[in-house]
Amino acid sequence: MLIYTSIFPKEGVKMLQLSYEDVIKEIKAKTELSDYEIDQKIQEKMQQLSGLISKEGAANIIANQLGVSLVQEGMFKIAKLQPGMKNIELAGKVTKKFNLYEFPKGDSVGKVASFMLNDETAGVRVTLWNSQTDHFEQLEEGATVKIVDGYVKENNGMKEVHLNDKSKIIINPDDVIVGEVRKQQIQRKKISELKETDMNVELLGTIVQVFDMKFYPVCPDCNKKVQLKDNGANCVIHNAVVPAYGYVLNIFLDDGSGNIRVVFFKNQVPSLLRKSDEEIQTFKDNPELFIPTKNSLLGEMIKVNGKATKNVMFDRLEFIGNRVDLDLDPEDEIKRALENS
Repeated sequence: MLIYTSIFPKEGVKMLQLSYEDVIKEIKAKTELSDYEIDQKIQEKMQQLSGLISKEGAANIIANQLGVSLVQEGMFKIAKLQPGMKNIELAGKVTKKFNLYEFPKGDSVGKVASFMLNDETAGVRVTLWNSQTDHFEQLEEGATVKIVDGYVKENNGMKEVHLNDKSKIIINPDDVIVGEVRKQQIQRKKISELKETDMNVELLGTIVQVFDMKFYPVCPDCNKKVQLKDNGANCVIHNAVVPAYGYVLNIFLDDGSGNIRVVFFKNQVPSLLRKSDEEIQTFKDNPELFIPTKNSLLGEMIKVNGKATKNVMFDRLEFIGNRVDLDLDPEDEIKRALENS
């Protein structure tokens, strides 16, 4: 993907990060050219520049020559967000709040919280760090939220908007109106029906195996993995740091049609274990304390939303859990499963 910019971008103009296909769509939407005519122009431009430009770059030049703007003024729609975007502005409605967690950060305590934000085009998870979590208690489902100077990251294949100390979050702003929001459609599937490309899928099953928790050092500021060396921990962004610890938990889920390894990362593990981050951190140095919790999960029925992924090393499908529900009515869930079978 390319990030297209102008030499002198106007104040308030946000740069779009567009795929080749999206550039073609922009050209078609603003000209009367056919796919064939656009492709011909792109091929001619590539030949003219003796192969020293990519197809994406040639498409960008053609768009500019045709007067097709590839910049956006004002707020982004959520469906247009791409990993790597910075200083973005968007608005939507809060459709779900997740938990607020605390973690060691040197001599102080770091905080992180998140919620789902949806507009008319799509939904995205918004993550608040440290001082931005002060707004979390004020957020209510259904509230309109405007975000200024956020940035987009990719987490387990999903786009997320993150807010740092320079970002702004405005609750129920007077100058923003959000129409009927579009929520992600989640499809219930049996484990035996899963395919490598499946996303936004819901599984219902019983936990039949729980593995030991794995802990790994992360930067307390950006949450990226860090390397522990003889002279301490080093983050590629924040240099020398006192590391915090992330964790991952694997289980096997069985629904009668098959079983699959489900991977839960730090944001989902507290919900699965019904424990705070502080309680979970005690398992790092005292793994034997995890045994009662581990055993209590066996035989429990859960719902998991997430996506399927291929583990190339072991040549098998696995499932990345993005949300887990434990407080289920087994009779209702089994009845629903039978109705959909």
